[in-house]
Amino acid sequence: MATKSGRTIIAEKETTWKSRLLKWESFLLLIFILINVMNSMLSPNYLSVNGLFTATSSFLEKAFIALPMAYILVLGDIDISVGSIVALSACLLGIAYNAGVPMGAAILICLTVGALCGFINGFILTRFTELAPMIITLGTQILYRGIAEILLKDEAATGLTEVQWFSDLYWGKTGPVPYMFIVFVICAVIFGLVLHKTTFGRKLYAIGSNRDAAKYSGIAVQKLRLIVFTLTGLMSGVTAVFLASRMGSARSNIASGYEMDAIAMVVLGGISTAGGKGNFPGTIISIFIIGFLRYGLGLVNVSSQIMLVIIGTLLVAAVMMPNLNLKGLIQKLKKA
Repeated sequence: MATKSGRTIIAEKETTWKSRLLKWESFLLLIFILINVMNSMLSPNYLSVNGLFTATSSFLEKAFIALPMAYILVLGDIDISVGSIVALSACLLGIAYNAGVPMGAAILICLTVGALCGFINGFILTRFTELAPMIITLGTQILYRGIAEILLKDEAATGLTEVQWFSDLYWGKTGPVPYMFIVFVICAVIFGLVLHKTTFGRKLYAIGSNRDAAKYSGIAVQKLRLIVFTLTGLMSGVTAVFLASRMGSARSNIASGYEMDAIAMVVLGGISTAGGKGNFPGTIISIFIIGFLRYGLGLVNVSSQIMLVIIGTLLVAAVMMPNLNLKGLIQKLKKA
């Protein structure tokens, strides 16, 4: 914008190549490249195109939950009930189908149940704002899992493989590319654009940065929180559909630990647990970092316990690095 003095005022801050290289996403890209190089050295079969796309199918189920979980953390909230929502939604999908409901309608029931569970979480938290999201979602985590166990007990809702197109949701491919991968890319693009390119996303950052200031600025804080928690439940229902498609059945004990995996993906991606900070592309990169790391280590028969140690160490390092005074440390080393 030109002023009377003839000077031009730039509305957006200019970024240099140095600032881009120092971004967290650039660091994650470096880790992603190093992991792929390491895995290709450890296993000659790693870089198979079919193998890599098959690997994505093994972790993209959880990745669908990570997308709205990024919104949750940007708000400064948390939701640890998503794994139980997946289990309950999948169980009701299986029960409905076995009761004679067409598969298309059973999927709608599954998605509706997921959205309803998320709505219940959001309704409680927005009506009783003094309650901690961790405690409430811990309670609903137990509640939803308990309902699933009451419905199916130790049994499984089977026979879902009878519908071929339903099995193809997970196993189907276009060439080497799984259908699920295509759906995930579409969802990731939509979630990223909404967070970074719309007023809705900017409001989420404002709420996460300072909830009281956002409220007095005219932002409908509690309404937006309710929408995001409901959306998280809906995406948990999407995960339930793909999980049931892969297994061909549904049990009450499925999706255990999915909430921790989703939160780990988001935190490693640079979204602050304190709210109001972080970029969505980092979450997408971290999803593939964790997924391909597990896939590569699995090819060389690394035990699941060792994988947990490696991923846990990576996550702790990711949380610590932004708080390290690297410039001060370099200066001290020079003086020494």
